[in-house]
Order: sequence, then structure tokens, then C-alpha cells
Amino acid sequence: MAEISDNYALQATDICKSYTVGSRQLNVLKGIDLTVTKGEILAVIGPSGAGKSTLLHILGALDRPDRGRVILAGQPIFQLSDLQLAQIRNQHIGFVFQFHHLLPEFSALENVMMPGLIARRERTHLKKQAKALLNRVGLSQREDHRPNELSGGEQQRVAVARALVNDPQLVLADEPSGNLDQHTSQALHDLLWDLSRTDLRSFIIVTHDPRLAERADRTVELIDGQIVRETYNTISTKTHEKNMSRM
Repeated sequence: MAEISDNYALQATDICKSYTVGSRQLNVLKGIDLTVTKGEILAVIGPSGAGKSTLLHILGALDRPDRGRVILAGQPIFQLSDLQLAQIRNQHIGFVFQFHHLLPEFSALENVMMPGLIARRERTHLKKQAKALLNRVGLSQREDHRPNELSGGEQQRVAVARALVNDPQLVLADEPSGNLDQHTSQALHDLLWDLSRTDLRSFIIVTHDPRLAERADRTVELIDGQIVRETYNTISTKTHEKNMSRM
């Protein structure tokens, strides 16, 4: 059993997951071992059906594995109750999905505040922080607009700000630019990298976009529920190590 390390934002060991489909069992994840250091950007690539989203859901405590453990915030999280897991998700993990999942009846500012409201944080400070995050993602002039009044790229930037409002150490992104055009995708990628480098925040990004994967510190390729290859980006990794030395 691996030791808990202060250098890791997340440690996953022997993650297995299967589903019953009709009369047969579908083995989706087959013993995944994965670590993410603090401030690292990890890209997860692979063909459709390889298990990428299932892995992300387990790492984000949205689903439980059949076997294995995930250590986050210094503890094995799947020993916790469902209520405690919900608190871990809210306080320690940010989520960005391909489809932003903003609440249509609320403004951009209110959407960003939502995880903090769920955590019952003090509203005045929370609102100030949400405004600062919208300013950081370039949307200070759009805080009162509802999602249907924003472009796709603006909606996704609101989703990024929402993911950060509780100051999580880890952000999980599932095809964050998959629904955007090339120019808007590039702008979103630049934003995610700036947030990681400036805040020393860890990102796990599932993507089919080779341009996004190539910019990560490290890329793992998932095929048929197993990691078959791991690649390091030398330039990006050196930048990450330099940032880590400031801690």
C-alpha cells in the first residue's frame, strides 16, 4: 500500500470498475495506478470507450470504484460516507465539463457563487471572491448576464471560475474545449495553464485535442481500461518544477 505523500495532490491505486450490461460484465477500468503532483497538469487521452470519463468520475468522487483507493486531501476518500464524499467534492475538487452545466435561471456571478453557497460560506466574502474570479477570466463586464446571453467560450470561462470559487487543490476537466471552435479553445487552454502556473493548482484534463495534450506536463494514454503509455513534456515539466521550487 502506497504511503500518503505531501507532494501529491492526488494518489490513485489499483482502481477497478465494471458495469453489468444485459447478461455480461463490462470491465471499464482494470487496475489504474496514478499520481498527480501539486501544480501539475496531467492530460488523459485515448479512444472513445477507453474508460477516461469513468476514471475522472472516480478520481472526482462522483462514483466509487469496485476496488482500489484514491487519496485526496490527505485521506483515502472512499472510506468516507456519501455525505462526507459530497463535502470533499465541494471543498477540494473543481469540475469543468464539455457542456458547462450552468444554471440557466441565474446570472454568471450567481453561477460562480453556487459551490460556495452550497458550502454555506459567508455571502459577502463569497460574492467578492466570485467577482474577482470573473474578472480574472475576463468577464467582469458580464457578471449580471445569464448563460443564454453569453457565448460558448464565455459560458465555459464562467464554468472555470465556478470550479475555482472554493479554492480547490485539484481541478478535473472533461473535454473542456470539446464544444468550442479552435480560436476559443486556444484561449481556454491559455487560461487553464495560467491558472495552474500562477496558483500552483493541479489539473487532470481528459481530452481528444492533441494540441491541449501536448501542452500538459504529462500525458497518460488509456486504452481498454489500462494505462498503456506515459509521456512527459520536457519544457512544460521544467516550468512546473520551477514553480514548485517557489513553494
